[in-house]
Amino acid sequence: MAKRSLALSMVYGLLEPGPVLLLTTAHKGRVNAMTLSWHTMMEFEPPLVGCVVSGKDFSFAALKATRECVLNIPTAELAQQVVGCGNCSGREVDKFQKFGLKPLPAKRVAAPLIGECYANLECKVVDTRLLNRYNFFVLEVVQAWIDPKFKDPRTLHHRGHGTFMVAGASIKLPSKMR
Repeated sequence: MAKRSLALSMVYGLLEPGPVLLLTTAHKGRVNAMTLSWHTMMEFEPPLVGCVVSGKDFSFAALKATRECVLNIPTAELAQQVVGCGNCSGREVDKFQKFGLKPLPAKRVAAPLIGECYANLECKVVDTRLLNRYNFFVLEVVQAWIDPKFKDPRTLHHRGHGTFMVAGASIKLPSKMR
């Protein structure tokens, strides 16, 4: 079978393994939720997450100023709200109101949790050395929440250009990880 060339703009869809997130911030009396799929785990304990937030995004200024956020993990049932949040700006729209998302108070940061998401990770920015060059924040998860009613959450995974994959069946194999 012959392989064909792939446009470089499509590489992202091959490598993006993590679920699409809703990153929430609170700054100057305004809360916002933005869709985020450019993130990666960097360390297990303490949990460190690296993420890229465009300098053009409304959330970028809030995250840079407050140095805290919540990474909310939605399920596939929230796909329309997730895409909606990604297709408009918090500069003009109250996304919580527009998309019917319920803000819940966080314990360790000012940004809200999204009640409909099955997991929420309260984060503090711990490293900005790659911020000016790549808009790359390193976040430390300081508090994690999970909704026990979700036994096998089906998460969204962005493949690029409006295409998403939904996480499917899990398999369990021997592992030395705890």
